[in-house]
Amino acid sequence: QVQLVESGGGLVQSGGSLRLSCAASGSIAISNTAGWYRQAPGKERELVAAITSGGSTNYGESVKGRFTISRDNAKNTLYLQMSSLKPEDTAVYYCRVTRFPTAPINAPGYWGQGTQVTVSS
Repeated sequence: QVQLVESGGGLVQSGGSLRLSCAASGSIAISNTAGWYRQAPGKERELVAAITSGGSTNYGESVKGRFTISRDNAKNTLYLQMSSLKPEDTAVYYCRVTRFPTAPINAPGYWGQGTQVTVSS
């Protein structure tokens, strides 16, 4: 079985930082194409950041320069470092890992349970 367990969410002040972690277990490789999505109340779920097996990254326009996606293959863990947080970043953040080493982020895969990030003004 495959499981993605997220952690690191919480309440922070505007301008603060958080690091989200997504620990993968079971027959899944965090080195596959993976990423983070978020969904705010009343809004569509959107891609925040993605990383391919080759290490190339892609970020949503609203988070470029502030968020950084990374991974530790030895720990089978995906990370999202969030800095200069804004109230508009408030959302539930979801980890996603695809089943393929080379695939788009929307390829078949798995979702984490989601972790709440709340940024106060």
